[in-house]
Amino acid sequence: MTTKQIHVAVLMGGLSSEREVSLRSGAACATALEGEGYRVSRLDVGRDVAARLAELNPDVCFNALHGRYGEDGCIQGLLETLGIPYTHSGVLASSLAMHKERSKPVLVAAGVAVAESRVVSRAEAARSHVMRPPYVIKPPTEGSSVGVYIVRKDQAHPPRELTSAEWTLGEEVMVERYIPGREVQVAVMGDRALTVTDIISSTGWYDYHAKYADGGSRHVVPAEMPSDVFDACLAHSLTAHQALGCRGLSRTDLRWDETRGLAGLALLETNTQPGMTPTSLAPEQAAHCGISFDALCDWLVEDASCAR
Repeated sequence: MTTKQIHVAVLMGGLSSEREVSLRSGAACATALEGEGYRVSRLDVGRDVAARLAELNPDVCFNALHGRYGEDGCIQGLLETLGIPYTHSGVLASSLAMHKERSKPVLVAAGVAVAESRVVSRAEAARSHVMRPPYVIKPPTEGSSVGVYIVRKDQAHPPRELTSAEWTLGEEVMVERYIPGREVQVAVMGDRALTVTDIISSTGWYDYHAKYADGGSRHVVPAEMPSDVFDACLAHSLTAHQALGCRGLSRTDLRWDETRGLAGLALLETNTQPGMTPTSLAPEQAAHCGISFDALCDWLVEDASCAR
């Protein structure tokens, strides 16, 4: 079957807090796939997604969803049930990688250093420090730095936002040891760790604004660091991708305390649905390695399958 005969449904939008980011990823991927000759349907995913897919009857689903329902194994399970090949990771890897705390024992068993952490109730985290500051509070199953708070060394009490009646990010939070230093990220494509990106944020840390606002951050590709640390970033990210059972494209986030050398490197999380615009981190690394955005999207479609 030639690309002109292959019907690809690009899944975007969705129901999570990362909906707007997903719409941008999906639009970019749909345009790229049209340029590669595919017949493309753009599908803004709602609770009627099964019925919509039955109407469209695509050959492949390109998963451009981010966050809950799109990155946690839910949509993957639906696509498996419907028998529609799809991109990126399967049910188990998606679910496991999405839960930052539950993925850590798998990573530790594979020999990867991770940041110390624990999951507690929101009420307990709001009452008093459950870890000596500095530490980070984050929802265990959100992305794009949604709901992330850094508790500084001299901060007298936990963030007041935890007690807000408007909190919608679940009743459990992960409290994680803050690692000073540099934010670095590695994309893995298939069985290849691409390169290392050093992120320099205008806000001092890589929050939602730094990720998505114009001028919010600067990416240094490849990162300027000692070769042993650079190689360890690649190795840890590929090990995480494989240990978690990821498929297609993933992106791993690490922190490096350069005052401690190689011992200062720790993995934070692996994302099974990384941002997919031409300037997103994973496509940017692919471009550095000579793989255009259009070619990356084409490769993901070719890699699609069920039973992932």
